[in-house]
Amino acid sequence: MAKKVNIGIIGFGNIGSAVADVIRKNHAVILANTGLDLRIKKVCDVRRVKAPFKVTSNALSIINDPGISVIVEAVGGVDPALKYIMSAIKHKKHVVTPNKEVIAKHMTEILGAARKNRVQVYFEGAVGGGIPIILPLRESLAGNQIAEIYGIVNGTTNYILSKMSKEGKEFDVVLAEAKKKGYAEPDPTSDIKGYDAAYKAAILAATAFGAHVEQKDIYCEGITKISQEDIQYADQIGYVIKLLAIARLVEGKLEVRVHPALVGKEHPLAAVSDNYNAIYVKGYPVGELMFYGQGAGGNPTASAIISDIIATANIKSKNRSAKLKKAKLRKIDDISSRYYIRLEAPDKSGVLAGISRAFASKKVSIAAVVQKEMVGNIATIVILIHKVPEKNLKAALKIVSKLPVVKKICNVIRII
Repeated sequence: MAKKVNIGIIGFGNIGSAVADVIRKNHAVILANTGLDLRIKKVCDVRRVKAPFKVTSNALSIINDPGISVIVEAVGGVDPALKYIMSAIKHKKHVVTPNKEVIAKHMTEILGAARKNRVQVYFEGAVGGGIPIILPLRESLAGNQIAEIYGIVNGTTNYILSKMSKEGKEFDVVLAEAKKKGYAEPDPTSDIKGYDAAYKAAILAATAFGAHVEQKDIYCEGITKISQEDIQYADQIGYVIKLLAIARLVEGKLEVRVHPALVGKEHPLAAVSDNYNAIYVKGYPVGELMFYGQGAGGNPTASAIISDIIATANIKSKNRSAKLKKAKLRKIDDISSRYYIRLEAPDKSGVLAGISRAFASKKVSIAAVVQKEMVGNIATIVILIHKVPEKNLKAALKIVSKLPVVKKICNVIRII
């Protein structure tokens, strides 16, 4: 006999309406595959919306409804989403949300309340849109020691960098085009500054390593400094530039960071283009895995949300609100990387010698130097650095920036 699951949706915009639409269209498939009769009982939105079920502007009328067992929070942001989530938990409702910001910032509080009230909070849609990553990490890979998880988790920035690479356009031009096509928000700050990816990095770290990560402790750098020159020079030396969210366990210490990186063209992440997402996982004994798909949008996210709704009725899913350990992150200065450096200098003797001495004084080893085109008597120089702690590189660049033979340090990008 089918088990009926009544659902209330708070926020009936792009995501909330897609959830309702997919449940309606796929009702028979879901019933046949799971034995669950999913029903939307009521939705809430501050706007006037049309729907084939009861619509209210009062979220509490959904939360207080004893006939509803699962609340889908699709409002976004922290306020009032956190209030709705906590109220739903206190009313013994399971909660499903794709809201990465509220989960990243308040995960410990939310999961603690869920444990206390013996309900579940699910957030598969918060990372990677329709890509299944949270459930595989929690269940399919539960027998593995995860070493690192990183990838492209923001479709807007990947679209911008891909278009810059394919069409030779500058950042500002592609960003304007992305806004017109709806790939970027009218205010794209959260995407292009890396904040959106940082929320997702915190969620991945919590899921893979059981770690509570404070948002303020995550090193976060966006793509606003990436120029067409960087795109072209990276291509010439065998790399593409991607914005990566990274969570790694190195010698027992956790690294969580977001920044642009040069990715070798042979790496699977290099081929991820447009607004797609991809997440790379390395663990023991599984080895290397990559999860790929549409990272945003109504239907892909609805797929993740419906998967979570189904999980609320699954007996196997009783221990998801695990207690997180507070994690102290390695500071970016202590993390070792390889680097790409682009600078401008006059085309005259002694330039490279002066730069080399500055690097050597801080134990920074140069892997390669390439002089690019000239503009007047100013040459662009691209330098690749062997793996070195970031604090050493910063100290060396401080000296380099003051050299009379260096006009400008244009960009510094890590190499993965």
